Amino acid sequence: MAKSKTIVLIHGNFVNDSSWTEWKKYYEQKGYTVYTPANPGHEGNTSELRAKVHPDLVKTGFIDVVNNINKLLDTLPEKPLIIGHSMAGMAVLKLIELGKASAGVSIDGAPPKNVFPPFQTLKTVLPAFGFFSSEKYFMGSRDWYDNAFFNTIPFAEKKIAFEKFAVPESYKVSRELVLNSFSNIDFKKAHAPILFVGGGSDHIFPPALTNTIAGKYKDRNSQVDIKIFDGKSHFICGEPGWETVADFILKWYEAL
Repeated sequence: MAKSKTIVLIHGNFVNDSSWTEWKKYYEQKGYTVYTPANPGHEGNTSELRAKVHPDLVKTGFIDVVNNINKLLDTLPEKPLIIGHSMAGMAVLKLIELGKASAGVSIDGAPPKNVFPPFQTLKTVLPAFGFFSSEKYFMGSRDWYDNAFFNTIPFAEKKIAFEKFAVPESYKVSRELVLNSFSNIDFKKAHAPILFVGGGSDHIFPPALTNTIAGKYKDRNSQVDIKIFDGKSHFICGEPGWETVADFILKWYEAL
């Protein structure tokens, strides 16, 4: 297949587009045009967003995230490679289903509505739904990020990672992922190639879930691949050694 030289990197929940800064530079050095759009309500400096929540945040749902990326894709001269982390891994699956990309990569991706998550996932992300909260949005504590996101990096680096990347998140995104029919995936439909990447030590979406989602796809003529990186957390795109993950993805894509 003729390869697009365009890559769109989509950030997940609890962080913003700053989480892709190093990946953008890395892929641009390899000759790609790279876009790292912020999801609605996530634009800006992370410390400022923690101090004062973006006015659009609480209005933003999963459908808004997908539509926002869709608008960008419609402006591009060719269908790009799309790479999404966490919630955005599920956004990638939806955009692939809609025929919007030449290939897609779901990194530590959230499950579609029609794939039931394990207890570990439910226990970890339940606060992000806000069902029992008087707050209007979710802002993870240091402890929550340390245990859910940054569990494989040294303690001293966890504080640095929190200050650099952590942002408030809309309850509506998580709620639409599990409650809205838009978040179902048609696993029987033919689709562009998909690579599932998982972290072996991911506390939010463990590798067993990644394997389960990938295994749901049924079209024999459509490519689905899986790569689990042992010892990697949900912070797989930011923790030391992220270049190995980035290189694996590019090698997979260029071999299609």
